Amino acid sequence: MPRYLSIVHIDESSAPAEGPSEELMQRMGRLIEEVTKAGVMLDTAGLTPSVQGTTVRWQGGKVSVTDGPFTESKEVIGGYAIMQCKDKAEALEWTKRFLQVHEDYWTVSCEVREIAEG
Repeated sequence: MPRYLSIVHIDESSAPAEGPSEELMQRMGRLIEEVTKAGVMLDTAGLTPSVQGTTVRWQGGKVSVTDGPFTESKEVIGGYAIMQCKDKAEALEWTKRFLQVHEDYWTVSCEVREIAEG
């Protein structure tokens, strides 16, 4: 079965400074338990805020290193999930359910891509 990477993009300006609410974490925990029991979830995690990140770039034959925050970015990668699904439609359904556990004030999107094998 194919594996899919769901890259979670978060608009940090709409996310609460204190992080996700306890209710959101409980709903997410229940969903993660369900998707894991269904044999779909292989790995998932959230990431620290972009202010704690560093970008390493190769351009023009040189390496540059830039510490966050990254002011040019409206949305940042906030987490990921690796799922093994029968097809892309199933991966999209689980991803939609993940997005729907968030409160209305969050701006979250997920990029879902099949992982190239071999």
